Amino acid sequence: MASTSPTRHAWRVLLGLLIVTAVLFGINSLGVYVFKTDAGKAASAWAPELALDLQGGTQIILEAATPDGSAPSQEQLNQAVSIIRQRVDASGVAEADITTEGGRNIVVQIPGPADQQTRDRIQASAKLEFRAVIQTAAPATEFAGEDGKSTPYPTPDASLQATPTVKPTDDSDPNWVTPKLQAELLAFDCNAERDGNAPEDEPLIACESDGSAKYILGPMELDGTVINDATAGREQQSGRWTVNLEMDAKGTKVFGEISQRLNANRLANLSPRDQFAFVLDGKVISAPVMQAAILNGKPSISGNFTQESAKALADQLKYGALPLSFTVQSSDTVSATLGSQQLQYGLIAGLIGLALVALYSLITYRALGWVIMASIAVMGVLTYIIIAILAWRMGFRLSLAGVAGLIVSIGFTADSFIVYFERIRDELRDGKSITASVEDGWGRAKRTIYISKSINVLAAVVLFILADATVKGFAFTLGLTTLIDVFIFVIFTHPVMQLLARTRFFGGGHKLSGLDPHSLGAVYRGRAQFRDVTVGSTGRAARAKGARGEAEKRQTIAERKRAESFAAYGSKDAGKDSDS
Repeated sequence: MASTSPTRHAWRVLLGLLIVTAVLFGINSLGVYVFKTDAGKAASAWAPELALDLQGGTQIILEAATPDGSAPSQEQLNQAVSIIRQRVDASGVAEADITTEGGRNIVVQIPGPADQQTRDRIQASAKLEFRAVIQTAAPATEFAGEDGKSTPYPTPDASLQATPTVKPTDDSDPNWVTPKLQAELLAFDCNAERDGNAPEDEPLIACESDGSAKYILGPMELDGTVINDATAGREQQSGRWTVNLEMDAKGTKVFGEISQRLNANRLANLSPRDQFAFVLDGKVISAPVMQAAILNGKPSISGNFTQESAKALADQLKYGALPLSFTVQSSDTVSATLGSQQLQYGLIAGLIGLALVALYSLITYRALGWVIMASIAVMGVLTYIIIAILAWRMGFRLSLAGVAGLIVSIGFTADSFIVYFERIRDELRDGKSITASVEDGWGRAKRTIYISKSINVLAAVVLFILADATVKGFAFTLGLTTLIDVFIFVIFTHPVMQLLARTRFFGGGHKLSGLDPHSLGAVYRGRAQFRDVTVGSTGRAARAKGARGEAEKRQTIAERKRAESFAAYGSKDAGKDSDS
């Protein structure tokens, strides 16, 4: 039973790998044959999507203009770039390149053709609105039905009442909430793509920027143009980080009236109608509770801010309503900056690296080298289909930097197998059987591999967070392939070795198997005990001498010291005998 249990375990694990692979292909098949884009095309493909540098795409040059015709500041342009990047990322387009040009222009380059919806989103001016909070709700779009199962809220019926039966008295009045608006709030999906715009004199449904809540907001009462300045600072007494606003004369007057109304609601316990939402591009970036009437136009927002989050909010409020408008100066199709030729060079480099790894593996590990090649092949299949799925679900596009990450991963993957096989060989040199060496070698090798791969993943995560967008592709593919490498090591390589160890070829230690104990120098029988070897200059005696030397070289420090100690005691005892 003891000999068959690892075999059954190995077959079960390999069956699990087969199921996982089939599921991944099944998921991508849904994107290829079932789901469609708005343009009627397949949502996914069997080939990974390529980034701008390999595929080419669309270049849109926007010219920024201020109301008074003056040149925009570099700070305003940088904030505009940040806002446009957020819009492009939110639309699912990855690997976009957005830069400033010439002190007035913003150049947007996105992979592939740009549809009209994407063009409108890029070119729209950022609009910061101040709206009163009327109602809040959890972000859920489902509820527990009568059968106890989760049921989506129904799509609002067009026949529901859409106009208030009682005219609202102010912008915080709950009479704004009609039956249709209430139904729309329940079915509102914070993750769904939408433009977030609504007429200024009508209520708006919006979500918190992190998707933690959704709101019914009253009509717009102010826009961001009334903000003269927004800064992050600390409260003198508590030391907490706050965001301080300074409004112009119009904003001071209107905000004073609003603050009196909301403060009255707070005193009357009419929550959440004592909140005021800052809405940017249809998302609530902050919804503080009014704590007092503010008549000097200098409100302060407090909360659980850090220095970074307070500065980020201050920048959003300060530049959220950019005093800029954009006109499309040109919109052209651009060719790949690096092109298919560079992609071919990258693939050739990968094939050369793969061939060298195969050659080294076959020379060093004989037939075991085929296990390395098979593992890399399985890893390649899984990586390919996962990248195809990520392109569908996350808009991931493979850049030349990403291709470099894939090529580097070949060497990292080979490292894992080398560590494992060398551990097995060490166990063989200690005189263990091949089946025992496979299990004991696995126990020792996996700890080393887990630690080294954890460091690789950590480095990839740090690089992805801190590096420029052009390097993020490298960090992403490196981290992804490292995780897949560990998965393959556990679910494919070790089970295969368990099965091979029970075959006549590998288990019998054939000299071409890579597990021949004799050629590995397995003459070591125990602590500081070696098999007697006949010294000779030719033939088997010479090979045996070489094997013994190999075994002695691979002794641990403790084993070597113990052998030297035994040798010293032996000489001493011999000396005593001769003296007597």
